[in-house]
Parts: sequence; structure tokens; C-alpha cells
Amino acid sequence: MNALSMEDMMEEISAARRNFLKFSATAAIGGGLLIGFAVPARGEVRDTLTTNPPFAPNAFLRIDRTGKVTFVCPVIEMGQGTYTSMPMLIAEELEVDVNKVAVEHSPPDDKLYANPLIGIQITGGSTAVRGQYLPLRRAGATARVMLISAAAQRWKVDPATCRSQKGEVIHTPSGRKLGYGALVDDAAKLPVPENVALKEPAQFKVIGTSQRRLDTSGKVNGTAKYGIDTRLPGMKFAVVAASPAFGGKLVAVDEANAKAVRGVTQVVRLPDAVAIVATNTWAAKQGLAAAAPQWDAGPNAKLSTADVVAQLASASERPGVVARHDGDAPGVMGRAARRIDAVYEQPFLAHATMEPMNCTLHVTKERCEIWLGTQIPGITQAIVMTLTGLKREQVILHNHLLGGGFGRRLEFDGTVRALQIAQQVQGPVQVIYTREEDIQQDMYRPYYYDRISAGVDAQGKPIAWTHRIAGSSIYARSFPAALKNGLDPDAVASSADLPYEFKDIHVDWVNQEPPGIKTAFWRGVGVTRGTFVVESFIDELAANAKQDPLAYRLALLDKNPRARAVLQKAAQQSGWGKSPPTGQGRGIALCIGFDSFIAQVVQVSIDKEGGVSPTHVWCVVDCGVQVNPDTIRAQMESGIIFGLSAALYGEITLKDGRVEQTNFGDYRVLRINEAPRIDVQLVKSVEAPGGIGEPGTSCVMPALTNAIFAASGKRVRKLPVGDQLQQKG
Repeated sequence: MNALSMEDMMEEISAARRNFLKFSATAAIGGGLLIGFAVPARGEVRDTLTTNPPFAPNAFLRIDRTGKVTFVCPVIEMGQGTYTSMPMLIAEELEVDVNKVAVEHSPPDDKLYANPLIGIQITGGSTAVRGQYLPLRRAGATARVMLISAAAQRWKVDPATCRSQKGEVIHTPSGRKLGYGALVDDAAKLPVPENVALKEPAQFKVIGTSQRRLDTSGKVNGTAKYGIDTRLPGMKFAVVAASPAFGGKLVAVDEANAKAVRGVTQVVRLPDAVAIVATNTWAAKQGLAAAAPQWDAGPNAKLSTADVVAQLASASERPGVVARHDGDAPGVMGRAARRIDAVYEQPFLAHATMEPMNCTLHVTKERCEIWLGTQIPGITQAIVMTLTGLKREQVILHNHLLGGGFGRRLEFDGTVRALQIAQQVQGPVQVIYTREEDIQQDMYRPYYYDRISAGVDAQGKPIAWTHRIAGSSIYARSFPAALKNGLDPDAVASSADLPYEFKDIHVDWVNQEPPGIKTAFWRGVGVTRGTFVVESFIDELAANAKQDPLAYRLALLDKNPRARAVLQKAAQQSGWGKSPPTGQGRGIALCIGFDSFIAQVVQVSIDKEGGVSPTHVWCVVDCGVQVNPDTIRAQMESGIIFGLSAALYGEITLKDGRVEQTNFGDYRVLRINEAPRIDVQLVKSVEAPGGIGEPGTSCVMPALTNAIFAASGKRVRKLPVGDQLQQKG
């Protein structure tokens, strides 16, 4: 591979990524009892790497001759509880104890492990339970039916007289029993039934119960392995520094000074970066400091946040790609009793995962072996194949637990950078980003600039609504096929499909890319940004009409009963309508995203200097069928803390073409003593499951700023809140 800059390399592999996004899935069965469950096929079919050896992980479910159940999980665990909720789906229909299900990471294989809602093997978009709810239940039910059939054949009885319970097949009339392990060889010889009956919700024994996290013990005792924990014989460690300015190039490195550091073995120069390779990470860090790399800042040397905002503001003045057009919003706006206008801004945001970016590779002429934690194993494998020229069976990827993802590990830039370095190093090497490098070389949530207007009647009810969004397109870079008529669906999420009823509405989007800055999905994706603007502006309209924010919303939700219900429950839960203590205020917000309905009330306290402290958050969740209620509560709590951190403090700013923030000191997260009391209430439902990893983040931001308005009378239209409320001398 030639020494290309990261910018050039990302362009080179874009075609490979597009070609990869043609997928299919198929079922397979092998030795013992090995069941794969088909997911929707898309595009061309390719052979899977695995070829049905006994007990090999080429499908979801394996049962060995001892009765051990192994579940090969199609999605990766990054703290969201996937390695508990997914086995629960299997265990429910298979009739086994969920605590006895062993969980394995799935290999890269889009034929077997593609997410049915997306079409590729991916963990993201709050789709794990939504996408796998029926396929995994069917996989478990299919195995159960085959085991019962095998037992019935052995006993020469009608299968209808047999049932499964706790890993055994029982002949009800006689009480005879056989464990699953004794039946797997016979069951594997049977034809796989195509349509098996699934349990009705009233029959659930596992789904809907709070289960202990299956991955907790390993994380407590240290046996759980993350990508950063990889240790191999003879492994070296590399610390990398890329150009701090977007689009910059490496000019000079003091190689002799770097190699004088004990433990440093090699200096790897790249067009836009340098890596110091050493026998340990500390030596590599010291060597990098000694190398004192010098940079040509390149074409964006003077770029600032103000420049990006000015470009967005200018872009927002021109018409964009239409996302929704019902009725005649401009005409009705002109006839309205009053017109209300607002501009909202949301900054670049970093992911700042607890586990910084890292990747371990061992590259030879014959193979490339990779150890990392990624949300996109198949895409990552395909990209490495493209860059090395190796075949699929020569690129072996070992996926690990993720110490946080939030969308950052939906990207493969870290693997590409590590590959650039590893190809110049003998033996395995772990490439790790320092926290500063991790934040300053992130791929950020876009900066968004929204112009929004409403025409209201004499009573303050909205009769016309227009909304123009200016910002970057993540889909154009990541999944260009998802753009329809030039529209990025993520950019207009929760804006074009807002929950409130309007006859006359116009929503459009203007694509404006920040110079040299790659943007990426961030926890909550487009729903986060859209919910903040819509719920903030609805609150403005309620205030303008001098109406209660809850009542104002409910009047616009006659055709949305699930949304009405969560709002009313959140209000009741929080004591809405009762005056909060002096200096405090409550704000309410609604989020419909990822097929879930969330309402939250935030209570804040504002001190004499304008400091904002959230004291309470009340959250009501209707996510359809609840697989593991404890996980849902935990994810809501996590999302609320994540969202509050972003709304209060989160901001990536630019000066002289580079990111100003470096670590958690200036890219703040909520401290434990600052965390509010959080009360989560779940609504029982038999609707299809919705996502829960991201909507909590999306809902809390406007609830917070609406509470700030209630407490102070000051409307926050630009995030983060920061010191906007502080008294200026």
C-alpha cells in the first residue's frame, strides 16, 4: 500500500464501501445442532467464510452434546445490555435458563448476521432488539420444535404429547425426560421447519422480566476483554499523532531524538501523521513528545467555528431539498394573526468514549489479523481486504467488547490508520490514540443551523409551520444509497415526521459541509437534533400563547394516543402544575424515535450567578414489548446523563483549523455529584419493540432548556447552555 494521506485513502476506499453494501443472508445447519435463521436478502449473494463444521459459530444457536447452549450474538455489546437481551429472546422460545446461555461474538458475516432493519451486520440505530426480536425467537422456537421431534421419534410418540422445559424434552403422559444434549445428533438430521409457532405474550416466562446482566461478572473481575486489552506475544505499541489542522501534512520529525527514548523501536512517517512504535505505550508517548512533529496546516489553517457558522447561516437563506410539503404553509403563514420566528444552533459534538480508539493488527504477505471493538465488523473486514488485496479468508477479525461506541465505532478510520502503521512494523502492533488525539481526531456530530417559523391564530394555535435545516450529510459519506432525491433522511429526522398535527407544513434541508471536517453519527443521530429544535419551538409557541406547555402539546396530539399517554404520565409523575421551589423550573419534552415514545420532565435550579443544576428527571417510556425492563431503565438513565452533558457543556470549537478541546477537562461530562435524581416509568405494551439506546438522549436536551426558560424566562436557542445565563458585568 502506498503512503497515502488519510484523506486520500478514505476517497480511495469509498467505492469499496459502496460495493460492500450489497448483502444477503441465508440459513445453515451443521454438526450437532446448528441453526442459522435467514434475514432479508439484499443484493448479490456471496459465500460465507464459515462452512458448517461441527459446533462452529456460523449461525445464532449451537447446542453441544453436554446440553450447553451457545448463542452467537449478531450485534456487539457496548454497554447497552445486548448480551443479555439477545439471549433472553433465544431462551424464551428454546425453554432454557437464560443464565446458562453462553454468548460469543459473531464473526464478520453479513449472510448470517445482517441486521434485518439495515441489511448489514451492524450495531447501531437502536436496532438490536427491534431487528432481532422475531428472528432470534424463531431461531429458538425452531430448535425447540426439532428437539421435541427428535425425542418423539425416539420414544415413538406423537410430538404433540411432548413439551420442553429447562433444557429438557418431557413426554407429558409418561413423565419421561431427555436433556437437549442427548438429542442434538438426532435433531440435526431432521429437516428444518420453515414456519414454527411463537409464544403469545401471555405465555412469556423470560421476556418482560428483569434479568441480571450476563456480562457484569466479567467486567467486575477483569476477565471481560475489550479491544484495548489485547496482548500478543512480541506485540509492540504505537502512539499516533495526526495533523492537528484539518487537511494538514507532516513536515518534519526529530527521529533521532524519538529513538533516543528507551523502548522506542521505530518511527513511522505518513503524509499526514506520525507514529512512534515502542515496547510499551509509555515509551511510545515519550517518544512522540521527543519527536516534536511539525506540520503544514494546509488549506484550513485559518478555519474557525465562526467561519463554519457563517457558512451555515448563509446556506440557510436558500431553499433546500424538500423533506415534507403539505398544504400551503407560506400562504397560510401570510394570513396568520402572528408569525413567530427562531434560529437554533447545535454545535459539533465528540463521542469521547471511555475506551479511546485502538486497533491491534498483525500484517504479513499471507494474512492480516485484527483485534478491535467495532460496530461494523463486515465493513471493516471488507475495507482491509480492499487496502491489502487479501482475500476474505485471509483477513481475520476478532471483535471485542466496546468501551463505549455512541456511533464512533461505526467508522473504520481508526482501523485504516492502524493498518497504515502496521504494514511498516514487523509482528503485531497495537495502535492507540491518546485521549487528546481521540477527541481532536474524532469524526463529529455535525454543526446544525435551523430556521423555523410558525404562523398562529388569534388563540396562539399554530396553523402554519416551516422549518429549514442547514448542515452536513452523514449519509452522503457513509451510505449514499440511502439518499433519496438528494435528501439525507437523518438530517430531517424528527423534523419532517414530527408528532404534532399540522395541515400546512414545509420542511427542507440544505447540505452545507464544513471544510475538511468529517461528520458522523452520534448517540441519538438525527432524532437528537430534530427533537431539540421541535420541542424547544413548541415550547416557545406555548409561551407566546400564554398557555401551559403540556396542554399546548396535548391539543396537537389528538391522532397520536401513545404520545399523549407518555406526556400525561410524565406530567403526573413529576407533579406538573404544582409550583416548584423558588429559583427552580420544570420543562417537558416529547420524543418519538426508533419506534419508541418518550416523555421527560426536567427540573432545574438556577443560582444567583446563573449556574444551572438539573435536580430531577422524570422519564416515561413506551417502547412496546419490554424484553429486559432493567436494561431499559439503565439505558434511559445513561441517555439522560449523556444528553445533559452535551446540552450543558458539550461543544467542539475550532481555531486556526484545529479543535480546541483536548480532554475531559475542557470537553466536560456531568460529574457524579451533578447528576440529578432520575425516575423512569415504563408503560406496558404489546406493540412491537422499539429502540431504547438513543431516544433518552434525544428527549432530555429540550426538556432541560425548557426548564431553564420556566425558571429564568430566558430562552436557550443555542447549545451548549454554558454560561449563557450568567450575569454579565
